[in-house]
Amino acid sequence: MADVSSVLDSCFVAIADHDVHLLPDPALWWPEGNTLFIADLHMGKAAVFRARGLPVPSGTTGSDLQRLDALLARQPARRLVILGDFLHAAESRTPAVLAALQAWRLSHPGLEIVLVRGNHDSHAGDPPSSLGIEVVDEPWPLGPFACCHHPQRHAGRQVLAGHVHPAVRLRGPGRDSLRLPCFSHAPGLTLLPAFGGFTGTHVLAPAPGQQLFAVGDGRVWRVPGRAA
Repeated sequence: MADVSSVLDSCFVAIADHDVHLLPDPALWWPEGNTLFIADLHMGKAAVFRARGLPVPSGTTGSDLQRLDALLARQPARRLVILGDFLHAAESRTPAVLAALQAWRLSHPGLEIVLVRGNHDSHAGDPPSSLGIEVVDEPWPLGPFACCHHPQRHAGRQVLAGHVHPAVRLRGPGRDSLRLPCFSHAPGLTLLPAFGGFTGTHVLAPAPGQQLFAVGDGRVWRVPGRAA
């Protein structure tokens, strides 16, 4: 199903004869479709927490948009597909968050953006129409892929999904351990790490046929011994 080799800052994966690259941003790049995939931005999450009385730092939305700018500068794309959870909640729609999103969108007028609705999108509502984002329900077919938010199976297509915020725990000598975001790749299903910087992670249990690719220090690498 997959032929994988590590490079300096990304991993190459062949899915159903289509080449994709797992990027440390984190994102998945499909050169043939000139498309970038990301998942779980959770824009405005910090604003939601502050609105609910939790003293968390501000500036996470701006930081995530800067990272997205840098990704698009390094990997120019015609299309950006967001695999769910663009806004975190209805309270995310503060004037500051919406203004930041609008300014960012104006700086990328030629970029096609598609949002596959996730569970948080159902509560937050669709993005403002002024952002020019096409909103679709899962599964949304694109080339060899079924673009989803929730992990699932789709006959004849490789599902690309988010929702889980996947992570892997690496263990060293003694009791040393490190949790890192990761991609999970198996026949029929590829999970992307959360793009948003203010999100939690979920350590994945080993599964048959699963390959994990850790993300850290500007690199992506296959975790040895995790393919069953």
